[in-house]
Amino acid sequence: MALVNMRDMLHHAYENNYAVGAFDLVSLDFLEAVVDAAETSRAPVILSVAEHHFAHYDLELMMPAVEAAAKRASVPIAIQLDHASSLESARRAINLGCNGITLCSSNRDLPDNIKLSKEIAAMAHSCNVPVVGEVGYVGSDDSEDASALTLPVEAKAYIERSGIDFLSVSIGTVQGRSKGRIKLDFQRLKQIHTAVDIPLVLHGGSGLNEEQYRRLSSLGVAKINYFTGLSDVAAKTMRAQVKADREGSFTDLKQGVKEAICTEVKRCLRLWGSAGRAAEVLTQCEPWAPIEHLIIYNVVEHMSDEQAQAMISKGWQILSNIPGVRDVFTGEAVQEGAKYRFCWLVRFTHKAVIDSYREHPDHVRFADTLFRPYAGDRISIDYQDCSVGNGVTLPGSMSGRTEKRA
Repeated sequence: MALVNMRDMLHHAYENNYAVGAFDLVSLDFLEAVVDAAETSRAPVILSVAEHHFAHYDLELMMPAVEAAAKRASVPIAIQLDHASSLESARRAINLGCNGITLCSSNRDLPDNIKLSKEIAAMAHSCNVPVVGEVGYVGSDDSEDASALTLPVEAKAYIERSGIDFLSVSIGTVQGRSKGRIKLDFQRLKQIHTAVDIPLVLHGGSGLNEEQYRRLSSLGVAKINYFTGLSDVAAKTMRAQVKADREGSFTDLKQGVKEAICTEVKRCLRLWGSAGRAAEVLTQCEPWAPIEHLIIYNVVEHMSDEQAQAMISKGWQILSNIPGVRDVFTGEAVQEGAKYRFCWLVRFTHKAVIDSYREHPDHVRFADTLFRPYAGDRISIDYQDCSVGNGVTLPGSMSGRTEKRA
């Protein structure tokens, strides 16, 4: 399992002067190509799902594939939500499996940006998920969507007051295609780097030359978000296929797309200095593994089956929406006369959620008013997968902590 903590990954890049690629995905072709390139290059990568791409796929269907690809990879991988616009979208992404959040909040004035970023950072940190904040705006190469470059003084104030972990900066890059040569303000980047001294992130990473990429990582850029370059090589390959085979099927016309994307990703990993870093990054990163929170219980004798089912249904609705809760299973014993009739199995995204879940006001209200008064006979245990981090998969191997709580 090589799904790892994104915070650890980016700090390693920052401390060793290279940049990790965060590649936006819009299909399984992109997902497989990015992971194949990372494996071949022995490089850490971030698989990125962008909020503005959700019109092209269902996030709930995409995330299981992204997570499965990350878990079976032999190189360190993190999963981020890119362009998160709200507290709710960030919570949903974490509960679906993202372990990094990149905000899109620079369209707000600085006080509002700080307020929203602080709320999202507090929620994400309760799940041990790091957050990339944003000061300045990276627009498209269009006069109606002009970029606003990051001011070092605003960046410093934002970092100090928002609590975010990493900072996305605007220094001259553009979203999408550029109409000409992109000029980066390296002097501004140097001032920002000095002012904040945390890992920096670059939006609009496509279209730069080799020298520009190399200078970025020497000035604190530890993550480069990249999509347009991948989209362009995929589209170019498909257009060539259409020209060569006008009667081809859909699968015929996709021939070569994954290979073209993979080649472009490998080029980026080499230029950004992350190729060949996988082994050392793995030794420095916390494995990202869920926790299973198990409760087995009996209800009081005077509680009818209908009342018990109503309580269970209400609990499922409440607990499923708490930050860091991946899944909630409610069960009833198959065997008659079992010592414990009911169970909850709540999957947390990270062990940090054990405490934040217990203290969350929605959990407290449910447990104190609807659950504990009727389920005094109960056992609660938190389990972690014993095979995580040692390269061994042991069916049913778990270690646990028992507590008398819900």
